[in-house]
Amino acid sequence: MNDAHLHLVVNHFPIIGTIFGLGILIVGLLFKNSTTKNVAYFLFVVAAVFAFFSMSTGEGAEEIAENLPGVTDQIIHEHEELAEKFAIVMYVLGFASLIGLYMNVKNNAKANLITYVVLVIAAVGVFLAQQVGTSGGEIRHTEIRANATTGADQNATAGENEGEKENE
Repeated sequence: MNDAHLHLVVNHFPIIGTIFGLGILIVGLLFKNSTTKNVAYFLFVVAAVFAFFSMSTGEGAEEIAENLPGVTDQIIHEHEELAEKFAIVMYVLGFASLIGLYMNVKNNAKANLITYVVLVIAAVGVFLAQQVGTSGGEIRHTEIRANATTGADQNATAGENEGEKENE
C-alpha cells in the first residue's frame, strides 16, 4: 500500500465525520442532550485525528499523482492549499471539542457556550470539507472539473480538427 492509497483510505473520514458531527451536534442542541453533544464532540476529535493522517499522507500521494496523465501541478496545488486550511480548522475543532467534552462531564456553566463555539467552527469545517473534497476529487475525476467536456464534445472537436486538416 503506497501513500496515495493510504491517503485515499484516510481522507474521507475528516469530511464525513465533520458533516455527521455537525448534524449530531445540532440535534444535541435542539434536544438539550449532553450525551448527544458528547457524541458529536467525540466524532470531531476522531475526524481531527484522521485529518492529521490525511495531511501526513498527502505529500506522498502528490508525488505519485503528479506523474499521472491529466494531472496538473495547479490542480494539486489548489487541493493542497484548501487541505491545509481545512486541517487547521479541524485541529481547532478537535481541541475545542475536547474542551466541550470536559466541560460537559464536569457540568461546567460555560459548557453551552463552548457548544456554540464548536457549532460555528464545525460549520466552517463543513464548508471547507466540501471544497477540499471536491478539489481532491477533481485530481483524478476529470468529469467533475469546472472545464470538463463530455465525450461527445471531445469527439465533435476531434472530428472538426481532422476536417480542418483535410481542407488544408
